[in-house]
Amino acid sequence: MTTSSNSLGCSPAALELSHAIVKAAPTDASVLIIGESGTGKEVVARAVHERSARRDAPFVAVNCGAITPSLAESELFGHEKGSFTGASSTAMGCFERAHPGTLFLDEVTDMPLTMQVQLLRVLETGQYHRVGGSELRSVNLRIIAATNRDPKEVVLGGSFRVDLLYRLAVFPIRVPPLRERKPDIAYFAQRFLDELNQQEKTRKRFSPQALERLENYNWPGNVRELKNTVTRAFILADDVVDINPPNALFRGAGPEIKHGFLKIPVGTPLNTAQRAIIMATLDYYAGDKRRTALALGISPKTLYNRLERFRRASEPTEVV
Repeated sequence: MTTSSNSLGCSPAALELSHAIVKAAPTDASVLIIGESGTGKEVVARAVHERSARRDAPFVAVNCGAITPSLAESELFGHEKGSFTGASSTAMGCFERAHPGTLFLDEVTDMPLTMQVQLLRVLETGQYHRVGGSELRSVNLRIIAATNRDPKEVVLGGSFRVDLLYRLAVFPIRVPPLRERKPDIAYFAQRFLDELNQQEKTRKRFSPQALERLENYNWPGNVRELKNTVTRAFILADDVVDINPPNALFRGAGPEIKHGFLKIPVGTPLNTAQRAIIMATLDYYAGDKRRTALALGISPKTLYNRLERFRRASEPTEVV
């Protein structure tokens, strides 16, 4: 199903974003999508793919920040049976699975430097080897990458190759944060509520105060945070959905956030406390997973695994 342009919003900034997608899609140029966490970068990537000549071919997404350096090469290029401990069978990598469609490299600036060299080589030659293999394989696909960091700062910091940046950013697209497109707040909130009503066969509606509160908030977690907030309020509501300022999840009998501190009552279940700490830290760092993982003293992969577990436990974390 083709991604509707309405999924990007109705504000002037959203319309400008739609225009950039329309311009980029028919070409085969590499696209670099730049935007804060939660702004919907994958939505933009899919929109580019679905408007391109490769729309009927696969769209494969890989989160570069969630791949351990030791498995990165196998994840991207595949491996042959017996090529390393645990390789009990031959496996295709992301490049092979995406051929001849689109490969979406999310959080590409978190890719290990050693893998950046190999990625650059494949982009230049269109050829690669599976791990443990001798056969030279050719690939024909489009690369769309995304990052929640300033690419120039990452290059200056020495953690990302400038030649790779030039290769990926042939057509850069900036996704503005939600605070820069206020008209989209009520639009997305109503859309999320309509989807929940359709899913649960209910007719819940927002209170007038709810929409006003939503529009007056800065949304550091962007569209993802807005969706999570609406979902929580929907679950708690009977007929009228009333939303207090965000982080209401942590109030009352459970953990409480105030002025950058998290207060957790004695007796709070460990799983609840862990989730509260992770989500509060993620909110504090405006959805920046790299900084969140660093602050919590865990690896980015561990953080992504925890967030995925929360999502599966009915705590949505994905932008639609």
